[in-house]
Amino acid sequence: MTPRFLKAFDALPAGTFKATYQDRPYIVTKSALSEGKAQKLVAEELGGTDYISLNLYRLASGPLLKPCEMPDAKVIAFVEGVQPLA
Repeated sequence: MTPRFLKAFDALPAGTFKATYQDRPYIVTKSALSEGKAQKLVAEELGGTDYISLNLYRLASGPLLKPCEMPDAKVIAFVEGVQPLA
């Protein structure tokens, strides 16, 4: 996991919001768990089949990314490329 990923993840708004990724619409939910020591992101493509789900743990030893049944590369590319809508 790179500093670029963490910066992009932290820049995403908390809560549920609409966004685009690769010119496709998504509904995204970013939530904090365990007093911010863990965060969850879930995204569903609107009108499509794509789905993104990950947990990010903020450990004393450093951040730990745990995608939910998908490759790390898929969730990293999504977080770094997703664009929240105003």
